[in-house]
Amino acid sequence: MLKPWMIIGGVTFLVALGSSLIRPRDISWSQRLDRPKWLFFEPAIPFIWTVIFACGAWSAVLVWAREPGSIRTWLLMGFYLLVEVITVAYIPATLRLRSLEVGTVLGWVGVILGVMLTLVVWPISGQAALLLLPYLIWSPIGSYTTRRMIDLNPDAA
Repeated sequence: MLKPWMIIGGVTFLVALGSSLIRPRDISWSQRLDRPKWLFFEPAIPFIWTVIFACGAWSAVLVWAREPGSIRTWLLMGFYLLVEVITVAYIPATLRLRSLEVGTVLGWVGVILGVMLTLVVWPISGQAALLLLPYLIWSPIGSYTTRRMIDLNPDAA
């Protein structure tokens, strides 16, 4: 029998695969963009997001365990899914549309939704809310970085 953590982890993994919906020519456009000099940690970004998604999935598992199958819990699972879809859409949307502005907007929408999710989850499970902290810390950094890249690459806005 499938356990809730298996289903939540599987959905998280499948949605995260959406970030790979990019074409080689989109990657070459991205590689030509100037980046802030302080972005020395770029090679670690895939690992960082893997940890963030794992923490988010575990947060969802903890919320599910409080009231499994209730309407409120299903709505929260939808909220978790929405935050992940917005987050995962950043890469393919930015690259496909060749627009750092699109990435910046998606990034800040993710930040706002992440804050809202954390505030809603906090009364249900403080531990689940704490597991969302990596997202709350990292997603503004990514959004800010994308915004700075617009300054360095005005033609890519």
